[in-house]
Amino acid sequence: MSLDTVRVSQPAKEQLVRLKGRTGIQNWNVLCRWALCKSLSEVDPPAVVPITTDSNIEMTWRTFGGEFADLYLALVEHRCHLDVLPGDDETVSEQFKLHLHRGIGYLFGDKTLGDIGALTSMALGGAIE
Repeated sequence: MSLDTVRVSQPAKEQLVRLKGRTGIQNWNVLCRWALCKSLSEVDPPAVVPITTDSNIEMTWRTFGGEFADLYLALVEHRCHLDVLPGDDETVSEQFKLHLHRGIGYLFGDKTLGDIGALTSMALGGAIE
């Protein structure tokens, strides 16, 4: 596995800082987990764009995923399979980065996400208010 360290771009960091303020979630890894899952839930694969991971947000893969790190990795690998992409470490790592950044953008762009309850509602398809 080549996902030893998780880094984000400076624009993604700025979005995460604002998301922390809006949602009250204080840990980068928790917000990044939500972002990854949001992107993985989308039908279309993320656009392949160059992402420069130049911010000072950096965490180990284990910090990112916590006790469910292996599950997050399996989800990204499965998504590669669904998108008919190779399952090699380089592709999985690149797809993780693309999904993470797309997900951060989606969460940031959703102005209804004002607290953890709104995130939960989003995850449940708006089933709770």
